[in-house]
Amino acid sequence: LVATGSKLTTHFYERMFTHNPEFKNIFNMSNQFNGNQSEALFNAICAYANNIENIKALLPAVERVAQKHTSLNIQPEYYQVVGEHLIATLDEMFHPGAEVLDAWAKAYGVLAEIFIQREEQIYQKGETSTGGWRSLRRFRIIKKVLESEVICSFEFAPLDGKCVADFKPGQYLSIYIEDDSLAFQEIRQYSLTTAANGKSYRIAVKREAGGTVSNYLHHKLQEGDIIRVSPPRGDFFLDVESNTPVALISAGVGQTPMLSMLNTLYLSQHKASVYWLHASENGRVHAFSNEVATIAEKMPNLNSHIWYREPTEQDVSGIDYHTQGLMDLANHQSMIFDNDMHYYFCGPVQFMQYLSRQLITMGVKTEKMHYECFGPHKII
Repeated sequence: LVATGSKLTTHFYERMFTHNPEFKNIFNMSNQFNGNQSEALFNAICAYANNIENIKALLPAVERVAQKHTSLNIQPEYYQVVGEHLIATLDEMFHPGAEVLDAWAKAYGVLAEIFIQREEQIYQKGETSTGGWRSLRRFRIIKKVLESEVICSFEFAPLDGKCVADFKPGQYLSIYIEDDSLAFQEIRQYSLTTAANGKSYRIAVKREAGGTVSNYLHHKLQEGDIIRVSPPRGDFFLDVESNTPVALISAGVGQTPMLSMLNTLYLSQHKASVYWLHASENGRVHAFSNEVATIAEKMPNLNSHIWYREPTEQDVSGIDYHTQGLMDLANHQSMIFDNDMHYYFCGPVQFMQYLSRQLITMGVKTEKMHYECFGPHKII
Protein backbone atom coordinates (compact mmCIF):
# COMPACT_ATOMS: atom_id res chain seq x y z
CA LEU A 1 0.00 0.00 0.00
CA VAL A 2 2.71 2.49 1.02
CA ALA A 3 4.82 1.61 -2.02
CA THR A 4 1.90 2.45 -4.29
CA GLY A 5 1.81 5.97 -2.90
CA SER A 6 -0.70 8.46 -4.21
CA LYS A 7 -1.46 6.34 -7.29
CA LEU A 8 -4.05 4.56 -5.19
CA THR A 9 -5.81 7.72 -4.08
CA THR A 10 -5.60 9.29 -7.53
CA HIS A 11 -7.29 6.20 -8.97
CA PHE A 12 -9.89 6.36 -6.19
CA TYR A 13 -10.85 9.96 -6.87
CA GLU A 14 -10.95 9.45 -10.64
CA ARG A 15 -13.24 6.47 -10.13
CA MET A 16 -15.53 8.24 -7.68
CA PHE A 17 -15.89 11.40 -9.76
CA THR A 18 -16.63 9.32 -12.86
CA HIS A 19 -19.41 7.36 -11.15
CA ASN A 20 -20.59 10.17 -8.83
CA PRO A 21 -19.88 13.49 -10.56
CA GLU A 22 -22.16 15.26 -8.06
CA PHE A 23 -19.32 14.96 -5.54
CA LYS A 24 -17.43 17.58 -7.54
CA ASN A 25 -19.77 20.09 -5.91
CA ILE A 26 -18.39 19.13 -2.49
CA PHE A 27 -14.68 18.58 -3.02
CA ASN A 28 -12.21 21.38 -3.69
CA MET A 29 -11.34 20.58 -7.29
CA SER A 30 -8.24 22.81 -7.16
CA ASN A 31 -6.82 20.43 -4.56
CA GLN A 32 -7.61 17.57 -6.92
CA PHE A 33 -5.56 19.13 -9.68
CA ASN A 34 -2.56 20.01 -7.50
CA GLY A 35 -2.54 16.64 -5.72
CA ASN A 36 -3.16 17.92 -2.18
CA GLN A 37 -6.40 15.98 -1.76
CA SER A 38 -4.86 12.71 -2.92
CA GLU A 39 -1.91 13.17 -0.59
CA ALA A 40 -4.19 13.95 2.35
CA LEU A 41 -6.32 10.84 1.76
CA PHE A 42 -3.23 8.63 1.32
CA ASN A 43 -1.78 9.90 4.62
CA ALA A 44 -5.10 9.21 6.33
CA ILE A 45 -5.29 5.67 4.97
CA CYS A 46 -1.73 4.93 6.11
CA ALA A 47 -2.39 6.42 9.56
CA TYR A 48 -5.51 4.29 9.95
CA ALA A 49 -3.75 1.14 8.76
CA ASN A 50 -0.90 1.72 11.24
CA ASN A 51 -3.28 2.35 14.14
CA ILE A 52 -5.98 -0.20 13.37
CA GLU A 53 -5.68 -1.58 16.93
CA ASN A 54 -5.29 1.83 18.56
CA ILE A 55 -8.16 4.05 17.43
CA LYS A 56 -7.52 6.51 20.28
CA ALA A 57 -4.33 7.59 18.56
CA LEU A 58 -6.43 8.76 15.62
CA LEU A 59 -8.92 10.84 17.59
CA PRO A 60 -7.17 14.23 17.11
CA ALA A 61 -7.14 13.64 13.35
CA VAL A 62 -10.73 12.40 13.46
CA GLU A 63 -11.80 15.61 15.21
CA ARG A 64 -10.06 17.79 12.61
CA VAL A 65 -11.67 15.92 9.72
CA ALA A 66 -15.09 15.79 11.41
CA GLN A 67 -15.04 19.56 11.85
CA LYS A 68 -14.17 19.97 8.16
CA HIS A 69 -16.81 17.45 7.09
CA THR A 70 -19.57 19.23 8.98
CA SER A 71 -18.53 22.52 7.40
CA LEU A 72 -19.05 20.76 4.06
CA ASN A 73 -22.41 19.37 5.17
CA ILE A 74 -21.26 15.76 4.69
CA GLN A 75 -24.10 13.28 5.24
CA PRO A 76 -23.94 9.66 6.55
CA GLU A 77 -24.94 8.18 3.19
CA TYR A 78 -21.84 9.68 1.57
CA TYR A 79 -19.69 7.26 3.55
CA GLN A 80 -21.25 4.27 1.83
CA VAL A 81 -20.47 5.71 -1.59
CA VAL A 82 -16.88 6.51 -0.61
CA GLY A 83 -16.45 3.04 0.91
CA GLU A 84 -17.66 1.31 -2.22
CA HIS A 85 -15.19 3.20 -4.39
CA LEU A 86 -12.33 2.66 -1.95
CA ILE A 87 -12.83 -1.11 -1.85
CA ALA A 88 -13.30 -1.23 -5.62
CA THR A 89 -10.05 0.71 -6.04
CA LEU A 90 -8.14 -1.75 -3.84
CA ASP A 91 -9.58 -4.60 -5.87
CA GLU A 92 -8.78 -3.04 -9.25
CA MET A 93 -5.22 -2.09 -8.32
CA PHE A 94 -4.12 -5.01 -6.12
CA HIS A 95 -6.55 -7.92 -6.64
CA PRO A 96 -5.95 -9.02 -3.02
CA GLY A 97 -8.85 -11.47 -2.87
CA ALA A 98 -12.19 -11.50 -1.09
CA GLU A 99 -10.78 -12.09 2.40
CA VAL A 100 -8.55 -9.00 2.34
CA LEU A 101 -11.24 -6.85 0.74
CA ASP A 102 -13.74 -7.94 3.37
CA ALA A 103 -11.25 -7.04 6.11
CA TRP A 104 -10.73 -3.57 4.61
CA ALA A 105 -14.48 -3.09 4.23
CA LYS A 106 -15.00 -3.99 7.87
CA ALA A 107 -12.20 -1.66 9.00
CA TYR A 108 -13.57 1.16 6.86
CA GLY A 109 -17.03 0.59 8.31
CA VAL A 110 -15.68 1.00 11.84
CA LEU A 111 -13.93 4.26 10.97
CA ALA A 112 -16.93 5.57 9.03
CA GLU A 113 -19.19 4.96 12.02
CA ILE A 114 -16.79 6.91 14.27
CA PHE A 115 -17.00 9.85 11.88
CA ILE A 116 -20.77 9.64 11.47
CA GLN A 117 -21.37 9.64 15.22
CA ARG A 118 -18.94 12.49 15.93
CA GLU A 119 -20.28 14.58 13.05
CA GLU A 120 -23.85 14.15 14.24
CA GLN A 121 -22.77 15.43 17.65
CA ILE A 122 -21.25 18.51 16.00
CA TYR A 123 -24.36 19.08 13.87
CA GLN A 124 -26.66 18.83 16.89
CA LYS A 125 -24.54 21.11 19.06
CA GLY A 126 -24.42 23.74 16.33
CA GLU A 127 -28.12 23.47 15.64
CA THR A 128 -29.22 23.80 19.26
CA SER A 129 -26.86 26.63 20.26
CA THR A 130 -28.19 30.19 20.45
CA GLY A 131 -28.20 31.62 16.94
CA GLY A 132 -27.12 28.28 15.51
CA TRP A 133 -28.28 26.27 12.50
CA ARG A 134 -27.59 22.82 11.08
CA SER A 135 -26.63 22.96 7.42
CA LEU A 136 -26.69 26.16 5.36
CA ARG A 137 -28.00 29.66 6.06
CA ARG A 138 -28.32 32.68 3.79
CA PHE A 139 -26.28 35.79 4.61
CA ARG A 140 -26.04 39.22 3.01
CA ILE A 141 -22.70 40.96 2.47
CA ILE A 142 -22.99 44.17 4.53
CA LYS A 143 -19.42 45.42 4.19
CA LYS A 144 -16.56 44.76 1.77
CA VAL A 145 -13.21 46.42 2.49
CA LEU A 146 -9.91 46.22 0.60
CA GLU A 147 -7.48 45.79 3.50
CA SER A 148 -4.33 45.64 1.32
CA GLU A 149 -3.43 45.17 -2.32
CA VAL A 150 -4.21 41.45 -2.04
CA ILE A 151 -6.49 40.98 0.99
CA CYS A 152 -10.17 41.90 1.14
CA SER A 153 -12.46 41.55 4.15
CA PHE A 154 -16.14 40.66 4.00
CA GLU A 155 -18.66 41.19 6.76
CA PHE A 156 -22.05 39.54 6.45
CA ALA A 157 -25.23 39.29 8.49
CA PRO A 158 -28.04 36.69 8.31
CA LEU A 159 -30.81 37.38 5.84
CA ASP A 160 -33.43 36.36 8.42
CA GLY A 161 -32.31 39.16 10.77
CA LYS A 162 -31.87 36.80 13.70
CA CYS A 163 -28.74 36.39 15.84
CA VAL A 164 -25.81 34.19 14.85
CA ALA A 165 -23.96 31.52 16.80
CA ASP A 166 -20.88 32.40 18.77
CA PHE A 167 -17.58 30.81 17.82
CA LYS A 168 -14.21 30.12 19.35
CA PRO A 169 -11.45 32.51 18.23
CA GLY A 170 -9.49 30.72 15.52
CA GLN A 171 -12.40 28.82 13.99
CA TYR A 172 -13.55 29.20 10.38
CA LEU A 173 -16.66 29.39 8.22
CA SER A 174 -17.39 27.57 4.97
CA ILE A 175 -18.64 29.80 2.18
CA TYR A 176 -20.73 28.18 -0.58
CA ILE A 177 -20.52 29.85 -3.99
CA GLU A 178 -22.71 29.07 -6.99
CA ASP A 179 -22.42 31.10 -10.17
CA ASP A 180 -22.83 30.48 -13.89
CA SER A 181 -19.17 31.40 -14.36
CA LEU A 182 -18.07 28.48 -12.16
CA ALA A 183 -17.99 24.87 -13.37
CA PHE A 184 -19.11 23.52 -10.00
CA GLN A 185 -20.39 24.73 -6.67
CA GLU A 186 -17.32 25.93 -4.80
CA ILE A 187 -16.87 25.64 -1.03
CA ARG A 188 -14.02 27.30 0.81
CA GLN A 189 -13.07 27.73 4.46
CA TYR A 190 -12.03 31.15 5.77
CA SER A 191 -11.02 32.01 9.31
CA LEU A 192 -13.19 34.40 11.28
CA THR A 193 -11.32 37.62 12.05
CA THR A 194 -13.21 39.27 14.91
CA ALA A 195 -14.44 38.32 18.35
CA ALA A 196 -17.91 36.79 18.42
CA ASN A 197 -20.64 39.45 18.58
CA GLY A 198 -23.84 37.48 17.96
CA LYS A 199 -24.82 39.69 15.01
CA SER A 200 -22.44 39.21 12.10
CA TYR A 201 -19.30 37.46 10.87
CA ARG A 202 -16.17 38.80 9.19
CA ILE A 203 -13.64 36.92 7.10
CA ALA A 204 -10.65 38.02 5.03
CA VAL A 205 -9.61 36.56 1.69
CA LYS A 206 -6.28 36.79 -0.08
CA ARG A 207 -6.52 37.04 -3.85
CA GLU A 208 -4.40 34.25 -5.28
CA ALA A 209 -3.09 34.29 -8.84
CA GLY A 210 -5.30 31.83 -10.69
CA GLY A 211 -7.45 31.26 -7.60
CA THR A 212 -10.98 30.46 -8.80
CA VAL A 213 -12.83 31.42 -5.63
CA SER A 214 -10.56 34.15 -4.26
CA ASN A 215 -10.75 36.07 -7.54
CA TYR A 216 -14.51 35.58 -7.68
CA LEU A 217 -14.86 37.00 -4.17
CA HIS A 218 -12.56 39.94 -4.87
CA HIS A 219 -13.93 40.89 -8.27
CA LYS A 220 -17.57 39.76 -8.37
CA LEU A 221 -19.00 39.51 -4.86
CA GLN A 222 -20.31 42.89 -3.77
CA GLU A 223 -22.09 44.47 -0.81
CA GLY A 224 -25.73 43.39 -0.86
CA ASP A 225 -25.01 40.03 -2.49
CA ILE A 226 -26.29 36.81 -0.88
CA ILE A 227 -24.16 33.79 0.00
CA ARG A 228 -24.80 30.55 1.85
CA VAL A 229 -22.77 29.75 4.93
CA SER A 230 -22.36 26.74 7.22
CA PRO A 231 -21.93 27.25 11.00
CA PRO A 232 -18.51 28.03 12.53
CA ARG A 233 -16.27 24.97 12.74
CA GLY A 234 -12.67 24.06 13.47
CA ASP A 235 -10.45 22.35 16.04
CA PHE A 236 -7.89 25.17 16.09
CA PHE A 237 -8.87 27.84 18.59
CA LEU A 238 -7.60 29.91 21.50
CA ASP A 239 -8.02 28.08 24.80
CA VAL A 240 -6.09 29.69 27.67
CA GLU A 241 -6.73 31.07 31.13
CA SER A 242 -6.67 34.83 31.67
CA ASN A 243 -3.29 34.64 33.46
CA THR A 244 -1.59 32.67 30.66
CA PRO A 245 0.83 34.61 28.42
CA VAL A 246 0.10 34.22 24.72
CA ALA A 247 2.10 34.73 21.53
CA LEU A 248 0.14 35.18 18.32
CA ILE A 249 2.48 34.60 15.39
CA SER A 250 1.62 34.86 11.71
CA ALA A 251 2.77 35.55 8.18
CA GLY A 252 0.71 36.99 5.35
CA VAL A 253 -2.97 36.12 5.39
CA GLY A 254 -2.19 33.65 8.19
CA GLN A 255 -2.96 36.53 10.54
CA THR A 256 -6.73 36.04 10.06
CA PRO A 257 -7.34 33.54 12.91
CA MET A 258 -4.84 35.49 15.02
CA LEU A 259 -6.99 38.62 14.60
CA SER A 260 -9.96 36.83 16.09
CA MET A 261 -7.80 35.71 19.00
CA LEU A 262 -6.37 39.21 19.51
CA ASN A 263 -9.80 40.84 19.46
CA THR A 264 -11.09 38.26 21.93
CA LEU A 265 -8.14 38.71 24.29
CA TYR A 266 -8.61 42.48 24.17
CA LEU A 267 -12.36 42.40 24.83
CA SER A 268 -11.97 39.85 27.63
CA GLN A 269 -9.31 42.07 29.28
CA HIS A 270 -6.71 39.31 29.25
CA LYS A 271 -4.42 39.78 32.26
CA ALA A 272 -1.18 38.19 31.06
CA SER A 273 1.21 39.43 28.38
CA VAL A 274 0.18 39.11 24.73
CA TYR A 275 2.65 39.23 21.83
CA TRP A 276 1.60 40.03 18.27
CA LEU A 277 4.36 38.90 15.90
CA HIS A 278 3.65 39.26 12.19
CA ALA A 279 5.68 38.91 9.00
CA SER A 280 4.71 40.47 5.68
CA GLU A 281 6.35 41.20 2.37
CA ASN A 282 5.88 44.96 2.73
CA GLY A 283 3.30 47.61 3.56
CA ARG A 284 1.40 47.20 0.28
CA VAL A 285 0.26 43.70 1.23
CA HIS A 286 0.20 44.13 5.01
CA ALA A 287 -3.47 44.07 6.04
CA PHE A 288 -5.19 45.15 9.27
CA SER A 289 -2.18 47.12 10.51
CA ASN A 290 -4.40 49.99 11.67
CA GLU A 291 -6.75 47.65 13.50
CA VAL A 292 -3.89 46.03 15.42
CA ALA A 293 -2.35 49.45 16.17
CA THR A 294 -5.67 50.70 17.56
CA ILE A 295 -5.93 47.69 19.87
CA ALA A 296 -2.31 48.15 20.95
CA GLU A 297 -3.07 51.73 22.04
CA LYS A 298 -5.81 50.47 24.36
CA MET A 299 -4.12 47.24 25.51
CA PRO A 300 -1.02 47.97 27.63
CA ASN A 301 -0.09 44.28 27.95
CA LEU A 302 0.11 43.87 24.15
CA ASN A 303 3.59 43.88 22.57
CA SER A 304 3.73 44.07 18.78
CA HIS A 305 6.63 43.41 16.41
CA ILE A 306 6.39 43.47 12.60
CA TRP A 307 8.84 42.06 10.04
CA TYR A 308 8.88 43.21 6.38
CA ARG A 309 10.94 41.01 4.07
CA GLU A 310 11.41 43.74 1.44
CA PRO A 311 10.08 47.13 2.58
CA THR A 312 9.11 49.66 -0.08
CA GLU A 313 10.34 53.25 -0.11
CA GLN A 314 7.04 54.27 1.47
CA ASP A 315 7.44 51.90 4.45
CA VAL A 316 8.83 53.68 7.50
CA SER A 317 11.01 51.70 9.90
CA GLY A 318 9.78 51.96 13.47
CA ILE A 319 6.30 52.94 12.34
CA ASP A 320 5.14 50.53 9.64
CA TYR A 321 7.55 47.76 10.63
CA HIS A 322 10.32 47.06 13.13
CA THR A 323 12.70 44.59 11.45
CA GLN A 324 13.65 43.95 7.84
CA GLY A 325 14.04 40.35 6.67
CA LEU A 326 12.53 37.04 7.69
CA MET A 327 11.03 36.51 11.14
CA ASP A 328 13.95 35.51 13.34
CA LEU A 329 12.99 35.06 16.98
CA ALA A 330 16.54 34.62 18.26
CA ASN A 331 16.88 38.32 19.15
CA HIS A 332 13.55 38.22 20.97
CA GLN A 333 13.96 34.99 22.91
CA SER A 334 14.32 36.72 26.28
CA MET A 335 11.08 38.58 25.61
CA ILE A 336 8.83 35.88 24.18
CA PHE A 337 10.09 32.71 25.83
CA ASP A 338 8.14 31.79 28.93
CA ASN A 339 7.54 28.32 30.33
CA ASP A 340 3.88 29.22 30.79
CA MET A 341 3.36 30.85 27.39
CA HIS A 342 1.24 29.29 24.67
CA TYR A 343 2.17 29.92 21.04
CA TYR A 344 -0.47 30.12 18.32
CA PHE A 345 0.70 30.47 14.73
CA CYS A 346 -0.54 30.37 11.17
CA GLY A 347 0.87 31.14 7.75
CA PRO A 348 2.38 29.44 4.69
CA VAL A 349 3.54 25.88 5.38
CA GLN A 350 7.25 26.69 4.99
CA PHE A 351 6.89 29.61 7.39
CA MET A 352 5.23 27.43 10.03
CA GLN A 353 7.87 24.73 9.67
CA TYR A 354 10.62 27.38 9.93
CA LEU A 355 8.91 28.92 12.95
CA SER A 356 8.31 25.64 14.76
CA ARG A 357 12.02 24.79 14.46
CA GLN A 358 12.88 28.13 16.06
CA LEU A 359 10.44 27.58 18.92
CA ILE A 360 11.74 24.07 19.56
CA THR A 361 15.32 25.39 19.58
CA MET A 362 14.20 27.97 22.17
CA GLY A 363 12.96 25.14 24.35
CA VAL A 364 9.22 25.50 23.75
CA LYS A 365 7.38 22.23 24.37
CA THR A 366 5.27 20.95 21.51
CA GLU A 367 2.13 20.85 23.67
CA LYS A 368 2.43 24.65 24.00
CA MET A 369 2.48 25.08 20.20
CA HIS A 370 -0.83 25.36 18.35
CA TYR A 371 -1.20 25.92 14.63
CA GLU A 372 -3.64 25.89 11.72
CA CYS A 373 -2.65 24.06 8.57
CA PHE A 374 -5.01 23.61 5.63
CA GLY A 375 -3.51 20.69 3.77
CA PRO A 376 -1.60 17.40 4.11
CA HIS A 377 1.57 18.89 5.60
CA LYS A 378 3.61 18.11 8.66
CA ILE A 379 4.59 21.18 10.71
CA ILE A 380 6.12 19.81 13.91
